[in-house]
Parts: sequence; C-alpha cells; structure tokens
Amino acid sequence: MPLPRPAPENRRWWIVGTVAIVLAVVLVTWLTLLNTVGQVTSTVTGYHVVDDATVTLDFDVHRPEGAAVHCTVQALNSEYSVVGTLEVDIPAEGARSIHRHVTIRTASRAVTGTVDSCAKAGP
Repeated sequence: MPLPRPAPENRRWWIVGTVAIVLAVVLVTWLTLLNTVGQVTSTVTGYHVVDDATVTLDFDVHRPEGAAVHCTVQALNSEYSVVGTLEVDIPAEGARSIHRHVTIRTASRAVTGTVDSCAKAGP
C-alpha cells in the first residue's frame, strides 16, 4: 500500500522544513571545522610504570606549523588521583607532528600516564 502524498497546501511547509534542515547541517559542519582546524591535539601512544616512583609516557603532539606548544602530562594512581606532573615545552621548529618520550617522577605508585593538556605557548 503506497503512502499518501501530503496535501498541496502542506507541500510548501515540507519544502521549507527540508531547506531549513539542510542549512542547519551546513552551519553545524562549518562551525565544527572552524573550531578544530589549527588546534593542538595530543595522542598517548604508550606508557610504562617503571617502579613506585617513576612512569614513562610516550605521546604525539599535532600542531599548526611553526607553533610552540606547552603540554602538561600526569601520572595517575588506581583512584585516578594525580601522583605526578611534568610540564613539557615543545619549540616551534620541527615537524607538525612531534613524538615525545618523557619520564614522570611520582609521589606514590601510578597505574597510568596521560596528557592532561596541550596548548599553543605564548603569543
């Protein structure tokens, strides 16, 4: 059984609604791209708990060309409390994607290492 067609007086509202939805999707896509292009991102590629006072962390930083970056990395215990922090500065020269291997000293045994934040450094 075929679906009934909308009444001719409602057809205009179907067209208006369809155009509004298409415009909303285009606007959301544009705003998303506007807010993500040129941003600094980081990816943890590995960590290793060496002992009760040390964690090593491997991470990649993806940045705009020529941007200096400041990252904060952390070691967390089993209760997700911060037991160690390290500030990492990455100079502006070099590739857009940078790999770093750092050692974080901890106050007690950690179970993981993570990148808390990365942002463009200074003006």
